[in-house]
Amino acid sequence: TIFTALALSVLVLVAGCVGSAPETTSPADITSAPVQTVHVGDIDIAYKTVGTGEPIVMIMGFAGTMDLWSPALIERLAKDHRVIVFDNRGMGLTTASDVPFSLELFADDTAGLMSALNIPRAHVLGWSMGADIAQELALRHPERVDALILVAGDCGGDEAVPPTDEVLARLTDTAGTPEERGARLLGLLFPPDWFADHQDLSSYFPEVTESSSPESVERQAAAMATWNGTYDRLPGITQRTLVVTGTEDIITLPENAFILGERIPGAWVVQFAGGGHGLMYQDPDGLARVVLFFIGA
Repeated sequence: TIFTALALSVLVLVAGCVGSAPETTSPADITSAPVQTVHVGDIDIAYKTVGTGEPIVMIMGFAGTMDLWSPALIERLAKDHRVIVFDNRGMGLTTASDVPFSLELFADDTAGLMSALNIPRAHVLGWSMGADIAQELALRHPERVDALILVAGDCGGDEAVPPTDEVLARLTDTAGTPEERGARLLGLLFPPDWFADHQDLSSYFPEVTESSSPESVERQAAAMATWNGTYDRLPGITQRTLVVTGTEDIITLPENAFILGERIPGAWVVQFAGGGHGLMYQDPDGLARVVLFFIGA
């Protein structure tokens, strides 16, 4: 599938390039928080939590695990909030079952996790595919979602604006060694000029220690491919909604943010000049400021 090679090759590259975790950690350091598990429906969900205050539930994107979140972003959000990150069904340390994967199921899993953790309502932030899951969560379980933050997401279906043929070709190019494929595909997350000036991944990209089976990644890819999207249902989202995009995102094109913003009543749309799909690594401070301002507005 289009994104399977991207996810697997990037994880190989990052695991080989990043440095070890720092010896000193802050109370809001997600990298040092213990992994916990809780039974939800037919699976066991692995999660971490840091901070105190109103909860923010973070939903990861395609083939990602909870250790792919920017630690700097989490630390800033956790100064005044309880932040919960977790592995989606079949990813990382979360188990799966024979139930067919779907974005609707992933949304139900998230609601189930909140119930298991005694969180009746939370702010919800989704990145990439996680933003798509967050839309389904807001529509299927509206009572669970306070502020809805969609970062690098789209509405899916025929109405979503896809990447260019060139980007699709780079995403599906399997030539070269795993390290070469990872370097090529990781570059898609960031604008070329920015990435050229930030070759030290350890300075901004997290240490990825979890992995997911190719079978589970393929099942998740199939769930994305068969998702009908939310375009017709977006006016039914009643939660305060913030849509965030990077102006240089070539995976989820910025046009998608304005489709969401136009269809969701009262939504805010914020563009980060020079931001790519990996905006949260480029400017964790700026993203955190916008998110926290919106939550408190």
